[in-house]
Parts: sequence; C-alpha cells; structure tokens
Amino acid sequence: MWGLRGLLRGRRNPLRRATDRREARVTLCALLLLVLGAPAAGWAGGSLADASLRRTARAQHEERHAVDATVVGRAPGRALLSGDSEVASERAGHTWVVASWRAPDGSRRTERVSTASRAAGPGSSVRIWTDGAGSSVPPPMDERTARTHAVLGGIGAFLLAAAGVETGRRLVVGRMVRGRYARLDREWAAAGPAWGRTGTGG
Repeated sequence: MWGLRGLLRGRRNPLRRATDRREARVTLCALLLLVLGAPAAGWAGGSLADASLRRTARAQHEERHAVDATVVGRAPGRALLSGDSEVASERAGHTWVVASWRAPDGSRRTERVSTASRAAGPGSSVRIWTDGAGSSVPPPMDERTARTHAVLGGIGAFLLAAAGVETGRRLVVGRMVRGRYARLDREWAAAGPAWGRTGTGG
C-alpha cells in the first residue's frame, strides 16, 4: 500500500509525478473496495446460499419420510455413502445393517442402510428415511448444516471478492508502471545522442 501512503503524505511535494498520484488513487480505490465491497459481497453470497439451502432443506423434508425398519442382519463390509454429501460426515460413525420395511405402495423393501445404533441386532427396529417411492435415502438437511454451509459460502464470496480486488489493483498498477518505464525509455533514447554535449559548442 505504498501508493496510499504516498497519497496521504507529501501532496505538495514538487517531486511527485502525476503517475504517482494515479497509482495512489488506484490503491485508495482498491482499499475502499476491500473495506466496503468485499464484506458486502460476502454478505450477499452468504444470504443467497442461505436462502438456497433453506429451500433445499424444506424440499428434502417434504420429499423424505421417516419410517421404522426391521433389522434383518448386519451388512458385510462397509459401503460408500451416496446421495447428499452434507450428511456424510454425520453418518461416518454409523453402523451398516440390512433392514426391511414397507414402501408407500405396500411392497416390502430390503436394503442396506446405516443406523446410529451400535446394538442394532436382527429383529430390532431402526428409524430410516425414504423417498416417495420407498427407497432408502440420506436424512434431510437440518437447519444447523444449512446455516454452516451458508456461512462458508459467505466467507468464500468475501475471499473471492478480496482476491479479485487485489488482482485488479496489481494489474492496473503494473500496467501503469510499465507505461511509465516505456515513456522513460523513449525520453532517454531521445536525449541520449545529445547527452554530455552541453557547453562543448558541438
């Protein structure tokens, strides 16, 4: 932020160049965007993510239903979770069993499901979630999970906006510096042939 320091100090310095003032203004604008724009982008991103996740959670609660299933036996090995990734960490410590239950059309379903009960032996009852067709699905997203994802989305939007502002500042200042050096090279090339000839009468 040297450009900002130069803008705030030595405004009337006769050695200050117009390019110095322009670079300082660019840095000041970038600072204002970081202080005001990036938090606003984070808040907007978090709000949009929160609204979207709340709609998703409501839809899942409407589409998925809790039913009681009867454990048939312990499932061999471990299967990878499929479906919603937001519940994967919550179900990582669950036990996999083979359970049976009735679908909404009255048919009997037997599938591999996970349960939080470590003592779920054959014949015991476990609570599972099913979709409209009666197939086993992960539990719907809860409010805490939705809020956590929304906060992470807001933080991500803030960091992305801040990175965009800093990248833009570096690009603009770099272009200005290259232009200044190019002008200096042209001026030096023009003055070079006459350098040192002052007062020689040549």
